[in-house]
Amino acid sequence: MLAAERRRIITQRIQATGQVVVSALSAEFQVSEETIRRDLESLEKDGIATRIYGGAVLRSNDHAAPPYSIRKNTNIEPKVTIARKLSDLVCDGDTLMVDESSTAAYAVRALRQKKNITLITNSLELLREMTGQDTWHVISTGGSLKSDVLALVGPHALRTVHSYHAAYAVLSCRGINEQLGLADSDDSVVQIKQAIIASCDRAVLLADHRKFDRSGLVALGSLDLVDTLITDCPPSAQWQQKLAENGVTVFCGETTYHAHKK
Repeated sequence: MLAAERRRIITQRIQATGQVVVSALSAEFQVSEETIRRDLESLEKDGIATRIYGGAVLRSNDHAAPPYSIRKNTNIEPKVTIARKLSDLVCDGDTLMVDESSTAAYAVRALRQKKNITLITNSLELLREMTGQDTWHVISTGGSLKSDVLALVGPHALRTVHSYHAAYAVLSCRGINEQLGLADSDDSVVQIKQAIIASCDRAVLLADHRKFDRSGLVALGSLDLVDTLITDCPPSAQWQQKLAENGVTVFCGETTYHAHKK
């Protein structure tokens, strides 16, 4: 197959699904992954796609999150940094509600040495990883499968979340911006995150520096929905002020930016 024909098919695939994965395209077309990367580079130059780690997303679909299989292997170092700080906050015996985000999955991994944790989650990734964690009580929300983010969503999942109360809500989002506050990519995912926040004493948002000023399709809520933000790099002075004014305490490495009293 000529390169032009292969790129035409890849373009159709991106336009139909919103994203493509290098390894899958390599296997489908029986060419090297490097060849596929060159194809995606060409499509990016043409304004069709935006390359991301492991694949590409549709340029016009900036609100959409890449598939979970790509996100969990992207920006690993910031996620590990954030996870370590959450481990400092959570104590043995705490109860957590955790969303489907890849950053939250890294955070839970950092808590594995904690004892007697109760974990309530809609994340299939976390449910799989917690197999064999005998000192924890792990509860699945149940619900309808949203396969692109490996999450359980819908009315059943919402009922489960509302039937429990936990100390910490642990979640992430697609972006933090002036237009929407906290933003994400899908209504069904946002509904679960909002329910998790409402069912917990304290909401902890895990967001690396790339999330600031990033757009999102659906409003999750205003900044004052969360009590604590854990990030990997100091926010800008403008964001530090906004977060403090909304009662959000920010942890960044060894530095803490305290919230103003509401």
